[in-house]
Amino acid sequence: MLDFLENELEGIDIRVNEPLKKYTYTKVGGPADYLAFPRNRYELSRIVDYANAHDIPWMVLGNASNIIVRDGGIRGFVIMFDKLNTVTVNGYVIEAEAGANLIETTHIAKFHSLTGFEFACGIPGSVGGAVFMNAGAYGGEISHILVSAKVLNKDGSIETIAARDMAFGYRHSAVQDSGAVVISAKFALKPGDFHLIEQEMQRLTHLRELKQPLEYPSCGSVFKRPVGHFAGQLISEAGLKGHRIGGVEVSKKHAGFMVNVADGTAQDYEDLIAYVIDKVEQTSGVRLEREVRIIGEKNSKEALRRIYEN
Repeated sequence: MLDFLENELEGIDIRVNEPLKKYTYTKVGGPADYLAFPRNRYELSRIVDYANAHDIPWMVLGNASNIIVRDGGIRGFVIMFDKLNTVTVNGYVIEAEAGANLIETTHIAKFHSLTGFEFACGIPGSVGGAVFMNAGAYGGEISHILVSAKVLNKDGSIETIAARDMAFGYRHSAVQDSGAVVISAKFALKPGDFHLIEQEMQRLTHLRELKQPLEYPSCGSVFKRPVGHFAGQLISEAGLKGHRIGGVEVSKKHAGFMVNVADGTAQDYEDLIAYVIDKVEQTSGVRLEREVRIIGEKNSKEALRRIYEN
């Protein structure tokens, strides 16, 4: 065990050289030098302060639902918020830590007869990731209900950003530009009828199950919606449904998704994405833009980062 795990960061769940494919929705991704699971903000601050003091890179992976981690893995600290998942309800306001499961949070809203969160009942991932990318579906977006987000800046400081200052756009928020990390968020909902809320969530869940390839690992919707078009339709019209590179293929059920059907790799995903972008542009004149984030290193890491002796 490395010295710093026994001293400065003792007691925190940190795993060394841990394969990230064990945690990603795509089931791909190389190792993280140090994969950390802080139980609270105090442990999170200890990790970030240590990393900053020793010039070790760090990042938060969230629930890894709309992301592809390259096969070479990620250097430094990768922080997952699985244990930072508390959700509280105060009147018509829900406050959720970033690691809270988004779908479960919508059900908490339902149980309190609060309406406005139904659109997200089928979106996989975490609350933090949803705020980060302004997740949306079926006409709703996080920007429609967010009050404020508490964020962790790269220097380790914490601040609260009001929704009006989040610069929300289509699958975009200000934290994408600043490099800050969402650690909690407040949502303002409205009182509603429990049974009507439940019916709407059941309807949207049924639609998702009909249309999306939930039986395979995937990164969710791969491309942003092009203006005036639907990505899945353009991909289908280009004859790419079922097209496979390595173990990853364009879903036969919904062409806007790419699924890992045979132990695919991150490189398979990248190659297929590039192929689809080029082919669709050739056939339709529309150049698709990725919605899924691709992070990490392509090449296998040469050695574990060494911690300074002094």
